[in-house]
Amino acid sequence: MVRLAKLVIDSTQLERYKSALKEEIETSVRLEPGVLTLYAVSEKNNPTRITILEIYADTDAYKAHLQTPHFIKYKTGTKDLVRSLELVEAVPLVPGIAPAQGKMSQKTNKRNKYEKQ
Repeated sequence: MVRLAKLVIDSTQLERYKSALKEEIETSVRLEPGVLTLYAVSEKNNPTRITILEIYADTDAYKAHLQTPHFIKYKTGTKDLVRSLELVEAVPLVPGIAPAQGKMSQKTNKRNKYEKQ
C-alpha cells in the first residue's frame, strides 16, 4: 500500500511539528515490520508544506500502524499544528522496485556515489 500525506503546518509551530514527526517516523520504522517506508520532505520555497511518502506491506499493516501508541501520540500531539491534510492513494509506476526488505537504513553513515568526497 502506497500513499502520500500532504500537509500544511502552522508556520509558528513548524519546529514543534517536525520534532513530533521525526519521533513518530523513527519509532514506526524501527518497531513495525509492516511499515516499509515513511519519508518526509518539505517544499524548499514553502517549508510549511510537507509531503510524506508512506509505503506499507499491505492494508493490514497500515491499519495496525494507526492503532500503535506512537502514532496515536503523534496524531493527538500534532492535531492543532496541522492546518490541512490530504491523503492521496498512489500506485507505484515500477512495482518491482521497492525498498530492500522494506526498511531503509537510518543508521548508515556511508556516502553514496553522488555525494562529494
